[in-house]
Amino acid sequence: MEENMEEGQTQKGCFECCIKCLGGIPYASLIATILLYAGVALFCGCGHEALSGTVNILQTYFEMTRAAGDVIDVFTMIDIFKYVIYGVAAAFFVYGILLMVEGFFTTGAIKDLYGDFKITTCGRCVSAWFIMLTYIFMLAWLGVTAFTSLPVYMYFNLWTICRNATIVDGANLCLDLRQYGIVTIGEEKKVCTSSESFIKMCDSNELNMTFHLFIVALAGAGAAVIAMVHYLMVLSANWAYVKDACRMQKYEDIKSKEEQELHDIHSTRSKERLNAYT
Repeated sequence: MEENMEEGQTQKGCFECCIKCLGGIPYASLIATILLYAGVALFCGCGHEALSGTVNILQTYFEMTRAAGDVIDVFTMIDIFKYVIYGVAAAFFVYGILLMVEGFFTTGAIKDLYGDFKITTCGRCVSAWFIMLTYIFMLAWLGVTAFTSLPVYMYFNLWTICRNATIVDGANLCLDLRQYGIVTIGEEKKVCTSSESFIKMCDSNELNMTFHLFIVALAGAGAAVIAMVHYLMVLSANWAYVKDACRMQKYEDIKSKEEQELHDIHSTRSKERLNAYT
């Protein structure tokens, strides 16, 4: 009988511990972090592969070559964008972890797990700093989303030309890279529907794959923007919680100080009465 009671208490203790641990998880920050990681992974992975496919298309069908020397051409810019993608992936992986840690330490269940914790001015400043930094990153991701829509627009035009060339017989449509600023005005890099390279490009899977990769990268950038907005809401709520907790902490300190003073006065009067009686 006693063993069954001990087992029941042990199971109850484990259950309460699990409930307490689950209650300490900042689910709002967790959802935002998952959305951020998914968006950044889609943008970085698909964007990197789409840029590699763009290089192959330019070299194979538009007969473009890398410029010799230190001249900055479209291939150099693509290499720079790839390195930027590497930096974005690493930076936001770390930033997501920092925001999750901030979410854990501003969750109300932490107070139950570790006892009364003191809300310091540094903690409030850290929360305000994260709000400002997240707002800046949200604006940056809005710019990235707008920039990523440009290659989607270019490939959509190219895909439309391929589609119209197959529907309309005898149509002589051309795509000139100069109108997109990829090459200088002096260079003439264009492909027309009458050329064999254009037909091969439209029939290749590389064009469709690169186009869809850019679309997925654009969706990933949009998901990152939504994650930043979600983080802003979470951080604002956490900052309000920290501010209220700070006020409550001051109130508890004043209350405990007054109670201590009343206790001291009562003790002093009791001693005086006892001395007078004696």
